[in-house]
Amino acid sequence: MMASADKRILVTGGSGYIAGFLIRQLIENGWQVHSSIRNLAREQEVRGWLNVPADRLQFFAADLMSDDGWAAAVDGCSHVAHVASPFPLGVPKNADDLVVPAREGALRALRFAHAAGVKRFVLTSSMAAIAYGHGKGGGTFSEKDWSNLDSPSLMPYPRSKTVAERAARDWVAAHAPEMEFASVNPAAVFGPLISDDLSTSIEVIRQMLTGKVPMCPDVGFGIIDVRDVADLHFRALTADGIRDERFIACGDFLKFIDIARILRDNLGDAAAKVPTRKMPDWLLRTMALVRGELKQVVNELGNVRHGDSGHAIERLGWQMRPAEEAILASARDLIARGIVT
Repeated sequence: MMASADKRILVTGGSGYIAGFLIRQLIENGWQVHSSIRNLAREQEVRGWLNVPADRLQFFAADLMSDDGWAAAVDGCSHVAHVASPFPLGVPKNADDLVVPAREGALRALRFAHAAGVKRFVLTSSMAAIAYGHGKGGGTFSEKDWSNLDSPSLMPYPRSKTVAERAARDWVAAHAPEMEFASVNPAAVFGPLISDDLSTSIEVIRQMLTGKVPMCPDVGFGIIDVRDVADLHFRALTADGIRDERFIACGDFLKFIDIARILRDNLGDAAAKVPTRKMPDWLLRTMALVRGELKQVVNELGNVRHGDSGHAIERLGWQMRPAEEAILASARDLIARGIVT
């Protein structure tokens, strides 16, 4: 891997879950980090989470939908990790509420990176850009696969990630073919908390521990630890010869009932409210008639979507923790921080 002692990088979305762990790893390896957040009023709060040397990290105000601040944020940087992208817990009424900022934010980051002479750009994409819209059943998906934008069942979040990654790749090919570009495509991200500001994935564990999920729908997702996602970004940023790559970060595919079993088997009384029964499919479909956010869950009933991480392992020497370790790290931190009592 290339030496990084004199490297300067922009990490967008610095208040986010993945970005936080990536910033820590970069600074531990001698990088100077610029990071964008939407509002500089949060700078001291975010610095408190990260707990890194103040002189190694500088914050800039920049938003996915505005040019303001981007030139200053990327000035002097040789690398960019574009991690920022909207990921709400619910489903927006209009898919463009997610698609437009995801696409425009990626293109804006690329334009300013190219203008600043950035050599390498790593985009945080998702398994959502790979494994969705292919009909019922699922299967095993690799970097060669793309979610199907023509599918009427494709929900706004996977649509946003697919559109954004495709747009970014098309832009690089047309306007910056000399730029080294790669994407990291993680599955559902769990692991230790970096703050009390919970990511959408961690919110699932919180709701299971607090009894907000009374039964387990026949739905699941691939699991990956946030520390391993950050490490894969770091390797994609620093390995020699990276160009036009995609790297899947996806461990075991677990359904809600599997996650519930892991929590109950390992947390004792703290898991007393974790559900023990599967939810009948008909009940979920009925609930979705009055709770629109459940529509995306209904679309996933019975599906199994494995992600093949072999390319990342072979190309970058990357490794990942067991899914159980990631889930329990989230749960134990929720309990330790008093978020779950």
